[in-house]
Amino acid sequence: MKSPANFQVTAFFTLLLISVGCAVGPNYKRPSAVAPPAFKEQPPVNFKEAEAAGWKQSQPSDAYSKGRWWELYNDAALNALEEQVSVSNQNVLQAEAQYREAKAAAGVARAALSPAVTTAPASNFAGGTNSASTGTSGTRKSFTLPVNISWEPDLWGNIRRGATASAATAQSLAADVGNARLLYQAELALDYFGLHGNDGEAELLTRTEVSYKEYLKLTGNRVSAGVASGLDVAQAETQLYAVQAQLMDLGVARAAYEHAIGILIGKAPADLTLPAVTLNTLPPSVPMGVPSELLERRPDIASAERRVAAANEQIGIAIAAYYPNLSLTGGGGLESSSLAKWFSWPSRFWSVGAQLADTLFDAGRRRGIVAEERAAYEATVAAYRETVLTAMQQVEDNLAALRILAAESDKVQQTIQAATRALEISTAQYRSGTVDYLAVITAQATLLSADVTAITLLNRRLSASVLLIEGLGGGWNASQLPK
Repeated sequence: MKSPANFQVTAFFTLLLISVGCAVGPNYKRPSAVAPPAFKEQPPVNFKEAEAAGWKQSQPSDAYSKGRWWELYNDAALNALEEQVSVSNQNVLQAEAQYREAKAAAGVARAALSPAVTTAPASNFAGGTNSASTGTSGTRKSFTLPVNISWEPDLWGNIRRGATASAATAQSLAADVGNARLLYQAELALDYFGLHGNDGEAELLTRTEVSYKEYLKLTGNRVSAGVASGLDVAQAETQLYAVQAQLMDLGVARAAYEHAIGILIGKAPADLTLPAVTLNTLPPSVPMGVPSELLERRPDIASAERRVAAANEQIGIAIAAYYPNLSLTGGGGLESSSLAKWFSWPSRFWSVGAQLADTLFDAGRRRGIVAEERAAYEATVAAYRETVLTAMQQVEDNLAALRILAAESDKVQQTIQAATRALEISTAQYRSGTVDYLAVITAQATLLSADVTAITLLNRRLSASVLLIEGLGGGWNASQLPK
């Protein structure tokens, strides 16, 4: 017959073996999402190869596949600014810190799967009367070196599910870091192109100002010669002053763009000054792929999917509350009344114990928690699917914008050519005295409007290409998530 001690030890290891029991609750399966075989909108097809290398379906370049998508624009100044976003943007640094926090929390959750071992060495000295009859007194000494082990076997998988949920949450935040980088890198590119689009308009207005001064001189000479009235001079002055006012007003937008870029790269606005540059770059070719690839290439979609996985584990944790919890404890050590004999074998002691705890009545609390977690899971599934749909909308919107704006740009170039001819003809007719100055003013206004529209369209096309790259994930891939 086994001794009680042997029986307890046997029971302990038996429970250790069955602690790898089943995990209650639903197994995770990635939720389905709408993914058509191809995008509805198509990129522009009338780009000249010398301008934008076409918009043919292509494989990502080496830089793009590494997330350095901005190098597609071949702009050294933009490259230098973009490099600073990952290391200096405070929002990106905040997202990285939150990921590290979640990663540490995942380690804490995994630690619950292992036993906890503690110790508390102690020495005690007590004095007093040993016997009421004899009245003798003395000092009692006690030296202990205990080692205690406590463990909660994961019989129902709730601890494993908690660790899995923590890991999924950490992965979600890791994807959020990638999304933050992409978001602020794209925002910087948009501000950069907006800044230099502003510079292009300023350069146009500066040229126009010079031209209008020449027209003002022309009207003044004609008035001096007696072949025109002062009305022509007043109209020429009106045109000139209006352009000068527009030129001044552009400074407000430029300052705002420059300040925004400074903040995006982690600098105070006063520490950044960007030279004026006129952009002539057209949107580059962007690797497209198919809609289903967005599920792997968008960090926000990956983040939403990981949140679904974490929510699924919470359902299992809630269901596990219906089952009893088992706690195992064990202890041992050395205890002696003599310091010299403290570490001797006869001073040893040990104990093994187990406790089973269960809730007999909770007025529907556990049922309510399970229902709560199921609803939370369904909410994350809906959020995941909405994120997928929004991503596809972003891609479709900017594909359409690029195609339509390319066609519009061609038409505006025709408008500029026609307006230039109209201004040349009306100027010649005004010099010969066959038309009044109103015809010249009208032609000037039409040409200036067309020129401004062309600059605006170029900026919109570049912005649409940046947003398309952002919509496609900027070269990010779910394989970059920590395992």
